[in-house]
Amino acid sequence: MPHYLIQGSYTAEGAKGLLAEGGTARAEEASNLIGALGGTVESLYFLWGSDDIIAICEMPDDASAAAASLAVSTSDKVRVRMTPLIAPAAIDAAGQKASAATYRPPGG
Repeated sequence: MPHYLIQGSYTAEGAKGLLAEGGTARAEEASNLIGALGGTVESLYFLWGSDDIIAICEMPDDASAAAASLAVSTSDKVRVRMTPLIAPAAIDAAGQKASAATYRPPGG
């Protein structure tokens, strides 16, 4: 199954909820959401900086990952980004395809 990097930052309202509920409860909620969509959370951490939370999850497909992102984003309490993670073997395959592809750059 494909893997995704989840990066999120809480709004002020979301941070208030985090303080009230605690990190463990929010991590369980994230795991429940991902699980309900057929995936698993492999790791999840809170941090400070431009993001407040990061996670690595495995999802059955892009539609399931997008569903998780939409469910969280529509709460208006967390801004979330999901990035597909590419396995080394997939990069190998992409490299083989790219070497056979032709491309004319702009102005070339």
